[in-house]
Amino acid sequence: MKTMSHFSSNFLFVFLVSTAICITAMSLSLAAVNAANITINGNIVTYDRRSLIINGQRKLLISASIHYPRSVPAMWPGLVQLAKEGGVDVIETYVFWNGHELSPDNYYFGGRYDLVKFCKIVQQAGMHMILRIGPFVAAEWNYGGLPVWLHYVPGTTFRTDSEPFKHYMQKFMTYIVNLMKQERLFASQGGPIILAQVENEYGNYETAYGEGGKRYAFWAARMALSQDTGVPWIMCQQYDAPDPVIDTCNSFYCDQFKPISPNKPKIWTENWPGWFKTFGARDPHRPPEDVAYSVAPFFQKGGSVMNYYMYHGGTNFGRTAGGPFITTSYDYDAPIDEYGLARFPKWGHLKELHKVIKLCEHALLNNDPTLLSLGSLQEADVYEDASGACAAFLSNMDDKDDKVVQFRNISYQLPAWSVSILPDCKNVVFNTAKVGCQTSIVNMEPLDLHPTVRSPKRDIKALQWEVFKETAGVWGVTDFTKNGFVDHINTTKDTTDYLWYTTSIFVNDEEEFLQNRSSAMLFVESKGHAMHVFINHVLQASASGNGTVPHFKFGTPIVLKAGKNDIALLSMTVGLQTAGSFYEWIGAGPTSVKVEGFKSGIVDLSASTWTYKVGLHGEYLRIHESGGLNNKIWALTSEPPKQKPLTWYKAVVDAPPGDEPVALDMIHMGKGLAWLNGQEIGRYWPRKSSKLEKCITQCDYRGKFNPDKCDTGCGEPTQRWYHVPRSWFKPSGNILVIFEETGGDPSQIRFSRRKVSGACGHLSEDHPSFDVEYLQGSEIKNDENRATLRLKCPTNTHISAVKFASFGNPTGTCGSYMQGDCHDPNSAALVEKLFMFYRFA
Repeated sequence: MKTMSHFSSNFLFVFLVSTAICITAMSLSLAAVNAANITINGNIVTYDRRSLIINGQRKLLISASIHYPRSVPAMWPGLVQLAKEGGVDVIETYVFWNGHELSPDNYYFGGRYDLVKFCKIVQQAGMHMILRIGPFVAAEWNYGGLPVWLHYVPGTTFRTDSEPFKHYMQKFMTYIVNLMKQERLFASQGGPIILAQVENEYGNYETAYGEGGKRYAFWAARMALSQDTGVPWIMCQQYDAPDPVIDTCNSFYCDQFKPISPNKPKIWTENWPGWFKTFGARDPHRPPEDVAYSVAPFFQKGGSVMNYYMYHGGTNFGRTAGGPFITTSYDYDAPIDEYGLARFPKWGHLKELHKVIKLCEHALLNNDPTLLSLGSLQEADVYEDASGACAAFLSNMDDKDDKVVQFRNISYQLPAWSVSILPDCKNVVFNTAKVGCQTSIVNMEPLDLHPTVRSPKRDIKALQWEVFKETAGVWGVTDFTKNGFVDHINTTKDTTDYLWYTTSIFVNDEEEFLQNRSSAMLFVESKGHAMHVFINHVLQASASGNGTVPHFKFGTPIVLKAGKNDIALLSMTVGLQTAGSFYEWIGAGPTSVKVEGFKSGIVDLSASTWTYKVGLHGEYLRIHESGGLNNKIWALTSEPPKQKPLTWYKAVVDAPPGDEPVALDMIHMGKGLAWLNGQEIGRYWPRKSSKLEKCITQCDYRGKFNPDKCDTGCGEPTQRWYHVPRSWFKPSGNILVIFEETGGDPSQIRFSRRKVSGACGHLSEDHPSFDVEYLQGSEIKNDENRATLRLKCPTNTHISAVKFASFGNPTGTCGSYMQGDCHDPNSAALVEKLFMFYRFA
């Protein structure tokens, strides 16, 4: 959208968007800032204490984490372009070992794991890459990205001086490096990859492994260097990284970080603009003002490469989420949301910041700063040279009070917890606490997934369901029988979430609880992660741990009958451990089962004979995959059964209309798994967080951030909607398969589309008075650059109505603006006139 007008007081607009139209509330926002095209042809990548040097040129680089398996190939070009539009130079990704080497020497690089295709899309966009090979990634990814089969190679201990582990790790890293070389993707070959990473945050755990840990860290670095990639290697959070490997920082703030060698540049591999979610917990958010406040001081204090982790978090499709208890959504409150839409105002505010920092690039990278004290918690860093280049950062580290400071005989007002950037050492072009871009209103709009069936009398909505019911307990042939319990993970080897533990107990008809028609009590202790208890094939109870404490114990009344009673425990994993010292040895499954209420006392079943069955019958038959969808075990029904545990559902659905991102609304279901056309949507579990927890309505960005500071969603499901990529749909005849563990109402399942319905904007007199969109280094002049409100609608949409507009001192936030005691009654009419003009201009 073109610049609409210029205003000098508070001006606030709200606009509505209807079908194929964007509802917009207007605050001055920026249209795209196109990142400078970067061409890399046989580049030499080196470094010194100040920055990376590419082909002899110093580079100040802004990077964005986008993990290729957490989206789909159809989304990759749009995500990369949106990052570039946001002022990003570099795309960073991990390499996910367990997604690529499914078993020893059995490699896969198709679909979401087409790493080469992803790299080439980045290259075609004219951007650099940071390839974090690891191959341990953590990343809230199942098993930290390491293949489960590796744990069962004799003599293997992960991430230490273990010969089997080092053998397979080097073999995989060499395979990836050779693949990148073969495709000429390293910068030294003319490709986009300018940095590679070995290991990941190992310094946090190295001491737990003793001398073996130290030897391993040194070995990993030397092994990486021997790969001869022609680009530097990095190790994040590695406090003893040997030369020439560069140690880097991961944190919410890294301005005070210093590399262990004064000859290495200051690199921030993970700036967390949000946080991940766990089932049953609140929804964490990080304000854009604080994210910007973390970035500006990093470059102010000598940083040269900064990467957002995540810039687009994406989705943990299938069973890739780790944790345990990490949600299917890996949105991360990132600048690009899970569905691939720019998150305003965060994306826009950071875009403006990137533009202004780039204006300072020459001064920052070619001079040492002069530090000036401006007050007890206020300071300036000034970068200046004889050529006239000058850039200054004015900081107010006070987390409560605004301050007025004097800098070069000029007064500047510094909001609390903010940095003002002066690319010419005179004019404040950007302040981290002043958000001048739009805020978008985004809704999940329900869609009916039922195709229309016409009858002679009326149009009705009908969905033909097919159902398959699992047996509670052993199905088919018993896998094995054992006295006592086996570990869940060692038994399933993560081929499935599910393991059945079954036994029986005999009840004399003279037991008091039978005579009194009361209940016995079952007490269970488990290492995790979740469990359903069936007595005589009837679901009696469910229990689980959480993202903080996976193990749990519980007691529940159970209904027993005279004679033999079957006890079946369905033990479940909800993603394997992703990090920690010796994390691969952490197990799951029951450790104690007792029944209380018998005349003879407590009956301890822990050492009894237990019969085991791995997985579900439906999984064994592969009825969720395309090859098993026509299996004759399905029973047709016009009404799917409600509140029935252990039930598979299948239905044929049409593709939702439109082109907006799509999700499944599972609010009326219990817990389970979902597929579309054989593609794994993932685990669903609309588990609610506690109402007693502390949530906020408006977050105060001032002061250091932590993941619990700005939570929302108390008493609500952590995750209600589950992303289904548009590219997975056919126009019609799509097969939706649901496995429901506990019950629910599948007739209430709906598709929803993620739709931008409005946008808001707010500029005031104390915003920097520049249109950052069009600023160039030599054009910072107050008479030519004025604060401009700019609104961005999604593709193929436009503004349909102005809902609110006020020139004066309006109050409130997007969606709830109100006129203040100073208001120009002509505001709305003026804005409507301007928008009609520019819409048809």
